[in-house]
Amino acid sequence: MPVVGSLVGDLNFNALYVVLGSVPQGVPDQLEALREAGVPVLAYGSFITVSINFLILAFIIFLMVRQVQRITKAFEAKKEAVPVAPTEDVVLLREIRDALVTNRTQS
Repeated sequence: MPVVGSLVGDLNFNALYVVLGSVPQGVPDQLEALREAGVPVLAYGSFITVSINFLILAFIIFLMVRQVQRITKAFEAKKEAVPVAPTEDVVLLREIRDALVTNRTQS
């Protein structure tokens, strides 16, 4: 995601957390240090970072799919614009029908 990251900026909320217990003295107020000290911590920042990254990528994929659908519709419109010549079977059956109709009207 380097391209998207450069456009949006470095979204990193990994340092966000809530301390759920008491912090022993001498332990710095940093997530890794608190985890090493065994302090219960709710690290919700990682979830926010992953959620935002997911939403950005989902939006990009949505835009890509929409463009592919537009291109597909354009090709189908061109395909429908070209008249399709009848097959040999259809031409032969039409000739037989026309011959029968002319014979019926003559008799």
